[in-house]
Amino acid sequence: MGYVLDLRKKVGHRPLVVAGAAVIAQNSAGEILLVHRTDNQQWGLPAGSTEPGESVRQTAQRECQEETGLTVDTLVLVDVFSGPRMHYVYPNGDVIDSVTTLYRGQISGGEQHPQAAETSAVAFFDPHALPTSLTPLTKWMLCGE
Repeated sequence: MGYVLDLRKKVGHRPLVVAGAAVIAQNSAGEILLVHRTDNQQWGLPAGSTEPGESVRQTAQRECQEETGLTVDTLVLVDVFSGPRMHYVYPNGDVIDSVTTLYRGQISGGEQHPQAAETSAVAFFDPHALPTSLTPLTKWMLCGE
């Protein structure tokens, strides 16, 4: 997330259009990997902003590994999310309009652990028994809400 943080130093909280990726990472039982975010105290998919020179597929894989300690392979494109519902104001006042590419993939390795700076917990959930405190973006991507 260095690129966006560097831009923030120049533009403050003003809106940025940000390309990014998210991944529905599943284990062998079909459960979905979610992270508990430290900024808004909600559960969400591993996701983040694309760095210069990085493909959105690489972003999805990197963010999953950084936020959860787990690697994900065999990514399949699900959809691209953009528009008014992708307008988000972070708790610190930063504003983005995100264009997020969503992938689905299988966990292929790694050691499960949260990234202290962004996530306080990492857990797998049955797709039919997701936590109620999902981020708005995760609700839209997983539940169509």
